[in-house]
Amino acid sequence: LVSAMNRVQLLGRVGQDPIMRQVEGKNPVTIFSLATNEMWRTGDSEVGQGAVSLLCTLGDISQKTTWHRISVFRPGLRDVTYQYVRKGSRIFVEGKIDYGEYTDKNNVRRQATTIIA
Repeated sequence: LVSAMNRVQLLGRVGQDPIMRQVEGKNPVTIFSLATNEMWRTGDSEVGQGAVSLLCTLGDISQKTTWHRISVFRPGLRDVTYQYVRKGSRIFVEGKIDYGEYTDKNNVRRQATTIIA
């Protein structure tokens, strides 16, 4: 019996080469950004089956890019990600959403949303 679920799946392109960070007394984490794109057609015409091929010919195309911060803690996955994932790679990420807070260098508390892969 599942009483709650926190699961996300993303397919996108890596924004920069992953970095590995380690805070004293804690396990290392590999971090990278992932861009996902959402495209839609603006205008009055309806688009039926085969919409992807019609996008270029009907109406104006709008696109929204969303950036996601990805953190990988699991030892094997963390190391493989750090070693092989590169900027521009198209990858699929599955994980959970984590909402947290941190204090920036100006001592201002900020909220951060992270995908834990």
